[in-house]
Amino acid sequence: MLSLQDSPDVLLDKKTTEGLASLNITTIGELLRHPPRRYVRQGHLDQRERLEAGEWTTVVGTIASSQLISMKRKHGQFLKVVVDDGHQRIEATFFNPRAIRRALQPGARVMMAGKVKYFREQVQLSHPQWAVIPDGDADTGKVIGSAMATEMYTADNELSEQDQEAPAFDRPIIPMYPASSDIQTWTIWNAVRRVLVRLPPQPDALDERSRLSRGLITADEALRKIHLPDTEDDIVAARERLKFDEALAIQTVLARRRIGGHRERAASCPPVADGLEAKLLRRLPFELTAGQQEVVAEIGEDLAGESPMSRLLQGEVGSGKTLVSLLTMLRVVDNGHQCVLMAPTEVLAAQHYRTIRSMLGDLAEAGELTAAEGATKIALLTGSMRTKGKRQTLLDVVTGEAGIIIGTHALLEENVTFFDLGMVVVDEQHRFGVEQRDILRGRGKDGAQPHFLVMTATPIPRTVAMTAFGDLDTSTLRELPRGRQPISTTVVPMGNGKWVDRVWARAAEEIGSGRQVYVVCSRIGDDGPEDELRKADDDPALRTTSVSEMFEELSNGPLGGHSIEMLHGRMPADEKNLVMDRFGAGDVDIVVSTTVIEVGVDVPNATMMVIVDADRFGVSQLHQLRGRVGRGGHAGLCLLMTKANPVSQSMERLTAVAGSGDGFELARIDLQQRREGDVLGSLQSGGKSSLHFLSLLDDADVIADARELAEEIVSADLSLADHRPLAELVDGILAPQKVAYLDKS
Repeated sequence: MLSLQDSPDVLLDKKTTEGLASLNITTIGELLRHPPRRYVRQGHLDQRERLEAGEWTTVVGTIASSQLISMKRKHGQFLKVVVDDGHQRIEATFFNPRAIRRALQPGARVMMAGKVKYFREQVQLSHPQWAVIPDGDADTGKVIGSAMATEMYTADNELSEQDQEAPAFDRPIIPMYPASSDIQTWTIWNAVRRVLVRLPPQPDALDERSRLSRGLITADEALRKIHLPDTEDDIVAARERLKFDEALAIQTVLARRRIGGHRERAASCPPVADGLEAKLLRRLPFELTAGQQEVVAEIGEDLAGESPMSRLLQGEVGSGKTLVSLLTMLRVVDNGHQCVLMAPTEVLAAQHYRTIRSMLGDLAEAGELTAAEGATKIALLTGSMRTKGKRQTLLDVVTGEAGIIIGTHALLEENVTFFDLGMVVVDEQHRFGVEQRDILRGRGKDGAQPHFLVMTATPIPRTVAMTAFGDLDTSTLRELPRGRQPISTTVVPMGNGKWVDRVWARAAEEIGSGRQVYVVCSRIGDDGPEDELRKADDDPALRTTSVSEMFEELSNGPLGGHSIEMLHGRMPADEKNLVMDRFGAGDVDIVVSTTVIEVGVDVPNATMMVIVDADRFGVSQLHQLRGRVGRGGHAGLCLLMTKANPVSQSMERLTAVAGSGDGFELARIDLQQRREGDVLGSLQSGGKSSLHFLSLLDDADVIADARELAEEIVSADLSLADHRPLAELVDGILAPQKVAYLDKS
């Protein structure tokens, strides 16, 4: 009996199966969840989506005109055919047309398939595959057309006769699939129809009460109607059900992680009266904000329990997340356990190390003569450390000498053994996958799991938090600490020489007042993709300025009298640290950098940031970058330099950043402009997203509803043993994420 888990080769020929594999379709379920991109209804193309140049498309319509045209530059003629699909006219061009001109006459009903081109906004197909479609009532006889197209049509007729189905062209609505030159839309639809005829009714992940209360059709109906609709209502109903199924699959995964985690064992870490946490609080020259106090209390309540904490701490740039995380790590150290702080880059890891050492002072000098009573030791572990230093750090970690270990992905290596890991703090979680988080979950002592605190300085819209971080409880810091200065942001067109000159003059003024400046570029050197560099040579407007170019320009130009250094990811770690140390000490006036300074870098005396080619950065990234200035007693200034067209989406994005300092509002704008697949990447483990219907922006209510249902089901049946159809749904939709709840034995 055919099932959704079967490979297509149990039913389809080798050529079709290989074509489907080119679209990453490897099971019957993936084929049926590969939805049509649009539909042709009675010859009318659904134009809600504009055809993209270069994509493969299929057109069904009537020939409105057919004309032989002489070539201007060489001998010969070509045939220009205009096909009217009832909604628009598409031009098709054929060379060497003598053998086909009689078949392609005005009035003939045709199917054409080819690669889309545009000329003066006119859709064109150059030498497409074609077939003349016989009238339904006539004796079809031999189908006339090119080999591939006639093969499609013949296969359709054979399928119709064999399975007693209506021929494809007799259906009121015809689906058009995302396709390629390896496999065309017609072949995909024939494969789908062949599968649906033989597929038995599918079990439903929803019981009847849950389904009817939501006004949803059955899963089996949805899989059939999305491919074989009779009405527009069929399409709408199928999409609504398949959308809910995608939301339910994701939320079931997250509910299992969340509830399963609560059933694990972790070390209880209550407050210690005169511990390191209390000592640091007494030393702080300021009071925590109300928001910080509230979040510390939320995390403290989790740490006091015997289930592992899983919490997301999000907040505005500069809202004090690092201090909150340090206080909670000290509570864990006070209880005799170790903590890890994992950062995505060596620059940020080194910055955290310097900042925490500075905050703690003698409280972090265990083993030294100057150490305070009860002090701990802070260790730094990165991939580029020299062998001797790394060996000593690993020894401090395994013996328990180091209470707080700060590092990069190097912390995930097998040779890193902890004495008693009680808590893990992950900075900028979107840079790490779920699997990397799970590696550290298994490093606790005697089967206990460490508590987990995930931090992000990129504010997250509610729908994204429910999806990408749905296995975590959420704490939010919105309030900025007292003393944080406002940041003025302005867009500067790079085409205006006077304005550019004024940017560097303004930087000189800032330096003259004793302040420091960041200059951020989108790339290190002439290292972009070859085609991008070639385009830039052809069109100077597309050319971006690299770190090395900007360093040379400023050194030999308007700011040459000042101390300027470069900073980028390819520099050796000790050189990067030296530059940041000198910049932090005030010995460097200007750092020309890539986005390695995007998060966590804290130099209070830096008051100005110039972002060159700012249109090459995302909204949230720009917000992060400018958060590096205005962190001391002086107001911040951020200048967004761009060559973007004044009337463009890029300029809209920059104007939004300049006009708002609210990271949560900017995060919503960012989500609107980005592919949602990027956001869902935290669920991925290398495969393509198989979500086709769910929108994080538009479907907040669906996501919340699915979350509630998943929580209800998983709370009663964590293994999904009594909900096998739901387990199959999760496995089918999230197969690229390797989420396997099925018994494969």
